[in-house]
Amino acid sequence: MAAKTIRIAISGLGNLGTRFIKLISDKKTELRERYDLDLVIVAVADSRGAAQDPRGLGLDLILKTKASTGTVGNYPELGTVGVSSLDLVKQIEADIWCDATPVNIDRGAEPGISCIRTAMRRGMHVVTPNKGPIVLFYQELKQLAEDCGVCLRFGGTVAGGLPALYIGMRDLRGARIDRIEAIPNLVTGFILDHIAAGSSWEDALDLAKNEGVLEADPSWDLDGWDAAAKLVILANAVLSYPARLDDVKRSGIMGLSDQSIRSAFGSGRRMRLLATAVHTDSGYSLSVAPRALPEDHPLARLGPKEMGITYYTDIYGTLTATIKEETPLPSAATMLRDILDIMLGTEA
Repeated sequence: MAAKTIRIAISGLGNLGTRFIKLISDKKTELRERYDLDLVIVAVADSRGAAQDPRGLGLDLILKTKASTGTVGNYPELGTVGVSSLDLVKQIEADIWCDATPVNIDRGAEPGISCIRTAMRRGMHVVTPNKGPIVLFYQELKQLAEDCGVCLRFGGTVAGGLPALYIGMRDLRGARIDRIEAIPNLVTGFILDHIAAGSSWEDALDLAKNEGVLEADPSWDLDGWDAAAKLVILANAVLSYPARLDDVKRSGIMGLSDQSIRSAFGSGRRMRLLATAVHTDSGYSLSVAPRALPEDHPLARLGPKEMGITYYTDIYGTLTATIKEETPLPSAATMLRDILDIMLGTEA
């Protein structure tokens, strides 16, 4: 019996988008044999152009064209420079729209949010690791997906490849979640551990940039915005608490001194930027702040490229999950996990 063809369109060809395409190429035979699915990329778009073919684009040629020319708009015969993601989603026929565009919370999560809305209204399922649309428009998008009869999956928006959201949304069903403690941001732990080991702030920041884990504008991570955004997603999706970024009491790591970081480490504690949601009589109290975790804390064992989450519940006890993510591949792989979740009929 022939494998079922799943037509996929991808917007955003940075670290995650390109790795996802490579992953689909590498896993093609396994996906057919194990799940009877043939994932076909029928359209791709980056910030400068797009390419499409209803029969399927060549995966290796997508990557080669992007790497050599800077845009898939130069894909031989089938590419067009100047076509935007929104132009593409309005005209292509696909089963799933994957949005891997930049977060852009300060710009209303564009172009991701407009493309996601359009895709769902045109009957496409949506998979995205892009935090922006989920942070700013979760309630709207959840309702829109229901109204359009499509699925919205965003497992890669919190803690990279760690299934932090699915644990809370699916595996803790029936429980009251009294508290969430999470270290959903990788780079702050990386920097703090290197300072604890003797590096200066300047050297630690330079190392993080060279390792590719710190953005050109580091304030998003260092001032706690990234962790706060992920906490907002956890609050909305897991706790059914309609939180916004303004609801998070936030402080970053830049106010910490070298001495305080090293002193904590020397006394058996590990300094981490901790995102916390605590159940209250009126809902949940949300905060992001650096904290010296005692050595018996379930997240105190995390290394410099690790993230984790702990759920404190009334009936399932305390559950902790962690991930070591040395490259962006696990984050990119969340799109594959979400696609399989949709196509194999697993309800979150």
